[in-house]
Amino acid sequence: MKRLSGLLTILVLGTGFLYAHHGWTGYDETKLVQYTGVIKAAGYENPHGFVKIEVDKKTTWNVVLAPPARMESRGLTKDKLKVGATVTVMGYPHKQTRDEIRAERIVIDGKTTELR
Repeated sequence: MKRLSGLLTILVLGTGFLYAHHGWTGYDETKLVQYTGVIKAAGYENPHGFVKIEVDKKTTWNVVLAPPARMESRGLTKDKLKVGATVTVMGYPHKQTRDEIRAERIVIDGKTTELR
């Protein structure tokens, strides 16, 4: 009985982890987009960092970035994702969420960081 209970616990926890970490199939990799805007919000947490950029007064994009460890190793530190900074983001739009992009690269202060 303990063995069965342990296996069920592992199954439930494992399934929850997989559900929490989304895949990339929801993004349209046939449509590379590029936007330049001002960071209105930013997060540097797992499983992925993010920025919310305002492109114009009517358009805001939620941009999914890489995991913090990858960004850090490629020189994109948390302090560079500051509110008010101007950034250019290149990536793929979400197929269903109209205002979301999965970033492939980001340019801040003239430095391009490859995220994938």
